[in-house]
Amino acid sequence: MRWDFGVYQCNILMIVAHSGSIGIPLYWELLDNKSGNSSCQNRQDLLMKLIGVIGVNRINVVIGDREFIGQEWIKFLKDNHISYCMRVPKSHLITLKNGNTFSIIELLENQSERYFHDCMVDGVWCNAMIKKLPSDDYLFLISDFPTKKIGAIYRKRWCIEVLFQTFKERGFDLESTHLKCPKKLSKLLVFVSIAVAICVKFGEYYHQKVQKIKVKPHGYKANSFFRKGLNIIRRGLKNPSNDFSQLWNKSFRTFTKWVNIQISYSQHFKEIFG
Repeated sequence: MRWDFGVYQCNILMIVAHSGSIGIPLYWELLDNKSGNSSCQNRQDLLMKLIGVIGVNRINVVIGDREFIGQEWIKFLKDNHISYCMRVPKSHLITLKNGNTFSIIELLENQSERYFHDCMVDGVWCNAMIKKLPSDDYLFLISDFPTKKIGAIYRKRWCIEVLFQTFKERGFDLESTHLKCPKKLSKLLVFVSIAVAICVKFGEYYHQKVQKIKVKPHGYKANSFFRKGLNIIRRGLKNPSNDFSQLWNKSFRTFTKWVNIQISYSQHFKEIFG
């Protein structure tokens, strides 16, 4: 996630957990690289922090866009027994099992979608899916999952885009902050992340317990859980009803319990690592 504020460039490397239609931020780091791509070392360090807390066995798959590529990065995931699904720039080449190397444009000359098992991309043995999109762009995915599952796995990445929309112009307008200090921005992200989680939970509660959110003809809900929850909280804080007050108090108790758990974890790690 990145934006520019005058001459200041904010670039945040973030690990997001897939949770239904929206992602949940777990760890992040503000990068001092003038809005360039994260380095392999940046990604490794951040992922190892997460592994230190939840363990590697709770990570089903790491999904990334076109900047999250490279032999060193994929080797790191393989060495730690972490499955992956990454999008690759269309300019990169595929070497097939017979040793012949092609561009994906050549491979899709007579077909719109193809799958390759045990091929090499960027020096990495993997499975690949390539597809020509209606926009005349190309979808180029590599993974260690079976070829026919790669597309469905990558689609889960959409929850990250939804999360970033809630952070930015369609939600809390994080880009409008005048903060430039990385430490202060990181703390601000904590509170925005908590606010997003509360809004989502209110929206889910409304959808499950009060009234289903309408579905439009194109098959998508009229409002996301986040948007519905945010609207409920706005109205409730202006004109609180008994039902809203009870739900708000329940949410606050849950949040307080979560904060106490985080404090306990922090104290525990300080005792171990000093």
